[in-house]
Amino acid sequence: MVNIRIEYTGDLHCDAVHGPSHAKIATDAPTDNKGKGESFSPTDLVATALGTCMSTILAMAAQEHGLDVKGMTVNVSKEMSKDAPRRIVGLPSEVHLPLPASTPQRALLENAALNCPVHKSLPVEIKRPTKFFWEGAVAGGSGNSKSQVILKSQIDLRSF
Repeated sequence: MVNIRIEYTGDLHCDAVHGPSHAKIATDAPTDNKGKGESFSPTDLVATALGTCMSTILAMAAQEHGLDVKGMTVNVSKEMSKDAPRRIVGLPSEVHLPLPASTPQRALLENAALNCPVHKSLPVEIKRPTKFFWEGAVAGGSGNSKSQVILKSQIDLRSF
């Protein structure tokens, strides 16, 4: 079990300290809900948790298969309800991988991301469509991978 200590510091700000590492993060209420937006809001951290969890679990699976995904990026958008009660209703995400679409472990890596602990902990009411973009150069291509044609494939998993 991990303990996280939260202290309310006033002006809708909180400081959270991670027990094992003593790392600290601050939160603020968002500007559309009485805050100044000076830091992540608590619901921003939910989106952050999803993106970092997908990245970490996918990277673990990649390592187990001798693949390097350094440079992978994940963009998560947070969609809030328009009606009361205020809540997250969507966390659409895009995962950009520096590997070609022909990577043999492609399905395994995508499945790893979609089965991360945060993904599995969110209620089904929060929609989480996820698109994967495989942007690495095909082995044997000429020149720098940044100058090559980028292969892109998308899978839109609306059932998650």
